[in-house]
Amino acid sequence: MTTTSHGPTVPFALARYRQGDSPRLGLVAHDRIRPLPPEDLGAASLNDFLADPEWDRLAALADGDDGGWMPLTDVTLTAPVEPRQVLQTGANYRQHVIELVAAGLTNTSDRTLDEARAAAAKMMDDRAANGEPYFFIGLSACVVGDDVPLVLPSYSDVHDWELELAVVIGREAFRVSREDAMDHIAGYTIVNDITTRDLVFRKDMKEIGTDWYRAKNAPGFLPTGPFLVPAPFVDGANLSVRLELNGEVMQDASTSDLLFGIPALVSGASQNMPLLPGDVLLTGSPAGNGQHWRRFLRDGDVMTGAIEGLGTQVVRCLAEGPVSSRFARSTTGRR
Repeated sequence: MTTTSHGPTVPFALARYRQGDSPRLGLVAHDRIRPLPPEDLGAASLNDFLADPEWDRLAALADGDDGGWMPLTDVTLTAPVEPRQVLQTGANYRQHVIELVAAGLTNTSDRTLDEARAAAAKMMDDRAANGEPYFFIGLSACVVGDDVPLVLPSYSDVHDWELELAVVIGREAFRVSREDAMDHIAGYTIVNDITTRDLVFRKDMKEIGTDWYRAKNAPGFLPTGPFLVPAPFVDGANLSVRLELNGEVMQDASTSDLLFGIPALVSGASQNMPLLPGDVLLTGSPAGNGQHWRRFLRDGDVMTGAIEGLGTQVVRCLAEGPVSSRFARSTTGRR
């Protein structure tokens, strides 16, 4: 179990914390948290609030001394969102994709590494100018807080990390333009998109291609939070993204390297289906995954992921035992 010891470096944020059998919504200001019942929130639920967020209302509460404030260290935080849909973005950090493409080019041609990188960079620039973001769907049931240990399924030894900035949708977005897309963002949070690498590509019929369902949708494979930070406090185009594994830096990048920026992602994802209040849209993973380091997650590993201004999540890994009842017990009521 993990308790985050300090709040995000913004005036206030939303969080959900455990009290009894079900999570409660809370308002976080610095190192303290207070309950946020519907009468204070001004809405019946979190997603109802996000559909038309009154941040000024919460700012006034954050400045007050009433409302039952508690030290943040006295509560156990869980996932700060309740999405109905989770959309994920692939191949979206420019430098990361350039390195992957360049490695492929050097293996299949007589180009030098510099020549391959230059060719890959041109490909990515052409894609950014003329292409579209690449999306796939995750399961909202995989969204958990870092209070839930990450149980590593025993069917593979190559479970990987992918720390990502995640957009939380506010007002419903359906076929919105890039120019209007930011008006549909309520806030941001942190998601570690866990991936089982040897399940990404189908082995029985390669023509089918990727199998994101099996590779990314095991229980607990979307550790999220611990905070939902209001959009007015965040410049999503220029945030540091950093993941440490047992204290060693593995990912260290900036969202300024996104191939398709946040407006393009929200607009692109909204073209097929409406994005609903509270839905989560992952923006892609920077370089430094376990596949790059040739080192995957093991029993006892601790991942510490931080995104500038959004706080820190700490995820502890456990090997799956012969019976999965331990996981079932640990995730009861997790949402």
